[in-house]
Amino acid sequence: MNVLSQHASEHLAELLEGFGLAAATPLSNWIDGDLVAGEGESITLTNPATGETLVSYRDASAALIERATRAAVRGQQEWMALTASARGRRMNAALRGLEGHEESLAQLESVVAGKPIRDCRAEVGKVREMFEYYAGWCDKQHGEVIPVPTSHLNYVRHVPYGVVGQITPWNAPMFTCAWQLAPAIAAGNGVVLKPSELTPFSSVVIAKLLESGGLPKGLINIVNGLGKTTGAALTDHPIISKLVFVGSPQSGRLIAEAGARRLVPSVLELGGKSANIVFADAKLDEAVASAQAAIFAAAGQSCVAGSRLLIERSVFEQVTTRLARAAEQIAVGLPSDEATRMGPLQNRRQFEQVTRMIDAAVAVGARLLTGGKRPAGLPDEAQGYFIAPTVLVDVTPDMEIAQQEVFGPVLVAMAFDDENQAVQLANETRFGLAGAVWSQDVARAHRVAGQLRAGTVWINSYKAISVMSPFGGFGESGFGRSSGLDGLREYTVPQSVWVETAPEASVAFGYGSGVG
Repeated sequence: MNVLSQHASEHLAELLEGFGLAAATPLSNWIDGDLVAGEGESITLTNPATGETLVSYRDASAALIERATRAAVRGQQEWMALTASARGRRMNAALRGLEGHEESLAQLESVVAGKPIRDCRAEVGKVREMFEYYAGWCDKQHGEVIPVPTSHLNYVRHVPYGVVGQITPWNAPMFTCAWQLAPAIAAGNGVVLKPSELTPFSSVVIAKLLESGGLPKGLINIVNGLGKTTGAALTDHPIISKLVFVGSPQSGRLIAEAGARRLVPSVLELGGKSANIVFADAKLDEAVASAQAAIFAAAGQSCVAGSRLLIERSVFEQVTTRLARAAEQIAVGLPSDEATRMGPLQNRRQFEQVTRMIDAAVAVGARLLTGGKRPAGLPDEAQGYFIAPTVLVDVTPDMEIAQQEVFGPVLVAMAFDDENQAVQLANETRFGLAGAVWSQDVARAHRVAGQLRAGTVWINSYKAISVMSPFGGFGESGFGRSSGLDGLREYTVPQSVWVETAPEASVAFGYGSGVG
């Protein structure tokens, strides 16, 4: 074990101990207000920056899923016994549990996920933002009165599902944990959440800290383990009334199939192959800077990464040349370094997949302007999963690299001749998560944005995301929405209540009786 890896392991142990998790054999689940050790096979975590072993823990197993769901039932019942206003106050008060732990949370996420520490600090702030926003919704989930053509008073309430199952990914575990927990409990549900087995600890810590701030015991439960064991037990459990998944389309299909077998609805926020369209009249300085951030932030491990850059032909060479030069200036380095702008990929499997896709693209005619291999100038200790920011040109729309999500720092640039071709290229994908249009022609920008089959579209911007605005996609990018009121509604069921108000109630046969 090299010195850097040893230091990372020791640092992780200190962080876990600081949060009350045993470092030698981490108690990796949070169930009914207690830390609980897994009972299944051993899972080993690797330092993404060095490739060395960080720590091992045990898979949760089906037995712990049973405990977690039963705890969630009790926690949800206690939660719903409170008034809506009281629930909102409790959600806000729970944030006090995070106070004083923000830097340790960021450090924990950085070590395990391999993300630059500056990015992880920003994500801690997002946890607070999400809970504050949804706490405000607790007592504002108004129903409706329907003017039915009978003597009945008919009103509609938005009621919780009961206990929901959530599965979150390794690329942004802390962010997606809060992203789904906050609306779920604001809507009145109990939760059993399974993070990726590669990034298990930050979700446990968040749940533990929020409960210390005042949330009921058992309302939030975190179970850690493999998809084939713990994940399967969660999706198949009869108490789980809705499934919410953030991750790959391949895994999303399995989640949807599991829900369909039990007639349980699901929300799927899956991958993307988002088109970033640059017209010749755009402010090119801003477009180039934004295109960099759109793909190289988080080492491209983002569902909304602007992985396809579509550039009007007259400025294609200018834009791609500038992008390649700018990409070579990005500070790639150790996640703990304050100067690092891009860290490693999170795991070996993803590293090998990204490397394979780059090599395959070059083999069929794509041309590397920059990147495609390990960055130069890294410290000797940084033997982990680093790939330099990569820009590919001479790409045709039918190539794998232009159609499949890479989930790495790989930008595919293609030229277009007119507006219609730009729209055609943008929509020539099975995904539909996000897209952007760069143009100073306001009418054209709106016109093109309206034709993009994408759940989120930016004009003269990229990756502006708020908890207040709905987020989700079309096609293989999934269905349902997170964030905003739409995200809250995903966690409730409309309930129609009919109250007879006539002095003498009539007895009706058939759907049409009593109308008029």
